[in-house]
Amino acid sequence: MAPKTKFTKDQIIDAAFEIARKEGIKGITIRKVAEKLGSSIAPIYVNFKEVDELIREVVKKTSAISKQLLMEQNTGHPFYDIGAASLRFAKEYSVLYRDLVMNKNDYMSDQGNETGTLVEMMKQDPGLAGLADEELMTILLKMQIFQTGLSVMMANGLLPEDFDEGKTVRLLQETGGDIIAAAQMRKTGGEPT
Repeated sequence: MAPKTKFTKDQIIDAAFEIARKEGIKGITIRKVAEKLGSSIAPIYVNFKEVDELIREVVKKTSAISKQLLMEQNTGHPFYDIGAASLRFAKEYSVLYRDLVMNKNDYMSDQGNETGTLVEMMKQDPGLAGLADEELMTILLKMQIFQTGLSVMMANGLLPEDFDEGKTVRLLQETGGDIIAAAQMRKTGGEPT
């Protein structure tokens, strides 16, 4: 009898991630992962007790990729980088984006709340200087609402045909600028017009 092929946890997670990237999280099954690896299901069960454990690892990998995209932006304006990285993720991983953002699932709750980390990044943005944490959280929430809608439209091909990446990023920048300007006007006692 031939020895069983051994796979590392990372190889198994990578195979499951590729399935999720094309078919969504619900597309991950132990059998499909085994087929992708060209093996029986035994090596997968050696590393993972059940498919949910593997799916949770795929979601962790997805979160790590999202963070990597954010780090790659690095324009010196973290607030812009947060939105641009999210748009890029929605475009490059549209099936996963739709699955994790648009569908209710229990897997994202394990990823924790990133708001504190994002607010700390925003404090480094020169355009947000002088705004308190509460104001930054409000700006972030407003921008997340807008950016999620824009990303959903991008992931589902709902933007106008001539709406290329440049136009999408410009819209994101303009909206962010409007939200920041309104927050700064409120801080100085003025009202946005």
